[in-house]
Amino acid sequence: MGKRPTILDVAKHAGVSKSTVSLVLQNSTLVKETTRADVMKAIAELGYVYNRSAAGLRGAGTGLIGLIINDLRNPFFTEFAASAQMAFARQGYSTVIANTDEDPEIQSHVIDAMIEHGVSAFVISPTYGGEDRPFDRIQRAAIPTMQVLRQLDDRTDLFPFATHNYSVGGKLATEHLIEAGCRNIAFVGGIKDRPITLERMSGYSEVMTARGLEPRAFYGRPSRAVGRDIALEIAGQHRDVEAVVCFSDLVALGMLSGFAEAGVQAGREIKIVGFDDIEESSIAYPRLSSVRCDSGLFGRNAAEAMLAWITDGTRPPDTKHYDVELIVRQSSHWTENDT
Repeated sequence: MGKRPTILDVAKHAGVSKSTVSLVLQNSTLVKETTRADVMKAIAELGYVYNRSAAGLRGAGTGLIGLIINDLRNPFFTEFAASAQMAFARQGYSTVIANTDEDPEIQSHVIDAMIEHGVSAFVISPTYGGEDRPFDRIQRAAIPTMQVLRQLDDRTDLFPFATHNYSVGGKLATEHLIEAGCRNIAFVGGIKDRPITLERMSGYSEVMTARGLEPRAFYGRPSRAVGRDIALEIAGQHRDVEAVVCFSDLVALGMLSGFAEAGVQAGREIKIVGFDDIEESSIAYPRLSSVRCDSGLFGRNAAEAMLAWITDGTRPPDTKHYDVELIVRQSSHWTENDT
């Protein structure tokens, strides 16, 4: 990431003084229109971004981190955001958190606003879609930026990417279900063909194909409602399905509800494994088996990696995958003690 253009760079490029540039930024009427035009041209050519609050932040001895999350309603992302925010706070950095709600237009507006208000760095779990390229503006502003959990921009030399090893998680879940005697195993949830869906599904597909079994998928937005609806569909129309690997715990928890409604006993008549291991997984009934992706630890690690980057120049690796593990509970391993 190159050096961020400064007000002095703009002044030199436009052939004016620093104070003249400041007056232009403040929309002062004391500046001639021709001079204003020269300054604005320099700003555009250099990619300079006016930081409204930067001076105040420097005076207070602190910095501001932009933390942008695609879905804060999901407890997995909430835990990640809270953990990262607390890690930043312990080092004297304030965090402004935004939820894009899977809306690329909101994501674009949020990024622009945070750039304008002088964030020192971005940590972004991006949403997909849209024609806009918000990371280009981040590049022009030369703000250190990490992509986490999802990758929107392939330029990891500019925007390092950190996530969990979802492919391994899918393998662990599928192998566990096969070892339990299941052969007709479905993958449930996730928007079809989205990178995050393909990644979480890849381990499942690899194991099924290697064992000579037929992969099958039921796609949908990763929510409880979708999980419930697909459970009802499987219970009514696809009774050959013996087990499911879910895109997320929210989908899996919805399936527990849907199967209960259909009179199908999860854990005994059909086995379920979720993904993420949010807190509710361990207290649901039956207790939900899940691929644990420690979001709290991941949040701390992401924050510490960013802090090292902006404080001492130690840049994170282009790509880093954190380990996962399978937590086996009642929903896929029912015993006599569970009756």
